[in-house]
Amino acid sequence: MLNFTLNGEFIPLIQLLKATHLVQTGGEAQLVVSEGKVKYNGQVDYRKRLKVRRGDTVEYHGKTVSVK
Repeated sequence: MLNFTLNGEFIPLIQLLKATHLVQTGGEAQLVVSEGKVKYNGQVDYRKRLKVRRGDTVEYHGKTVSVK
């Protein structure tokens, strides 16, 4: 599990995927979200502009990110 420390109120899902190096580019992040490959708090979520907040978890490609 990866831990990500949030400095503001939220981070957009696409930016979180890039910041944790789960994807290389924003375009790749948008693609994996639109294809339903990302889980947000245990459920597949297709929203690219989803606001991820403290206490949330994001799963992609066998890795889980916990937002603190």
